Amino acid sequence: MKIAVTGATGNLGYHVVNGLLEKLSPQDVIAVVRNWAKAAGLAQRGAVVRVASYEDPDALKKAFAGVEKVLLISSSEVGQRVRQHQNVIEAANAAGVKHIVYTSAPKATTTALIVAPEHKATEEFIYQYGMPYTIVRNNWYTENYVRQIEAARQTGVILAAVGKGRVASASRTDFAAGTIAILLGQGHEGKVYELGGDYAWDYEELAKAVGDIIQKPVVYRPVDPQTLVQMLKDAGLDERVAGFTAALDSNIAAGLLAEVTGQLSALVGRPTTPLKKGLAEALLSSKSA
Repeated sequence: MKIAVTGATGNLGYHVVNGLLEKLSPQDVIAVVRNWAKAAGLAQRGAVVRVASYEDPDALKKAFAGVEKVLLISSSEVGQRVRQHQNVIEAANAAGVKHIVYTSAPKATTTALIVAPEHKATEEFIYQYGMPYTIVRNNWYTENYVRQIEAARQTGVILAAVGKGRVASASRTDFAAGTIAILLGQGHEGKVYELGGDYAWDYEELAKAVGDIIQKPVVYRPVDPQTLVQMLKDAGLDERVAGFTAALDSNIAAGLLAEVTGQLSALVGRPTTPLKKGLAEALLSSKSA
C-alpha cells in the first residue's frame, strides 16, 4: 500500500513521513514536496521523493501515480489554500487514489474561528467531489507557543487577549501519530475526527509551564483586543497581522479551542503530551534545528 504525504518537509508532514517509514517499506512512502533539496533527509531514509507544488495539477497527478492513499496537509499559504487544495483533490482522483485524508481546523464547517473558512471550503469540496475521505480537524499545536517562551525569557510576561479561554493543544508528534493510525487503519472512511489534547489549559497555566522551563517567574497579563492590536503595531507588525493575532485571541477567549474529545489519545493508544513537556521538547528541537 503506497501512501503519499503532501507538504512532506513541513513541520507536521516530516513527522508523518518519518512515522510511516517506521511501519512501511520505504518504497511505499511517497513524500510530495515543493523543493527537492529540503527532502534530502527523507530520501536518505528511503522515502520516495516526488516534486509537485500545490499549484501544479499535472505534477501532482504524476506524484500520485500508483498511490492508494493521500494525506493532504493543508497549505500554509493563507488566501490561496482553497484552489491549492482543490488541485490536490482533483489530481488524486485523476490518479485513481482510493482514500484522501485532510488536515482541517476545529469544527471547520460551523465555527467562527478566523482560520476556518478555507478549511470549510475544502471540506465541502471533498464532500461534493465524492472521493472516500477522512477529515482530521487538528486543534492548536503546542509548538506554536515556543515564541511565548522566548518573549517571556526577556520580559517575564505572557501578554494576550484570550481572557480566561482554554486551549486543548497537543504536540505535532501526537497529531502525526493520530494521522498515521488513520492512514494505516481500517474503517476511517467517511469520518470526521476532532483531534486535540486530553486537557484544555488556560494562559495562567501556560505562564506557569513557561516559568518552570526557563526557571524564572512568568505571569500572564490579559489585555483587550484593541490594546493588543496597538501594542503589536507599536512593536512593528502591520495592521493586518496585528488584527489577525487579536482575532485569534478573541476566538480562544470565546472557547473555540477548548473542546476535549479524547479522540486523539484513543487513536494513538496513549495520553497526549502534557503542555510543559511538549513545550520543553519543542524548545529543545528549535535550538537543535
